[in-house]
Amino acid sequence: MNKQAKILDAMRNNPRDWRIEDLLVLAKQFGVECRNSGGSHHVFGFPGVEMDVTVPAHRPIKPVYIRQFLLLVDAVKELKK
Repeated sequence: MNKQAKILDAMRNNPRDWRIEDLLVLAKQFGVECRNSGGSHHVFGFPGVEMDVTVPAHRPIKPVYIRQFLLLVDAVKELKK
């Protein structure tokens, strides 16, 4: 199991206490775009996937945003197959 898969499994098992930096690293590895125009939120998206995920950059990130991010990553992985 590679590092990406381990982090994703850890997020699925415990969606609490993650930081925006963790999401940014995963987004970069999966090619997910991140938009932040200097505000307090980051918007993650991917061409061909209709879902955009808006995540407040406050720490810790609430579990609902982690679950939404995981759905986006799963959609990206499915699209790339």
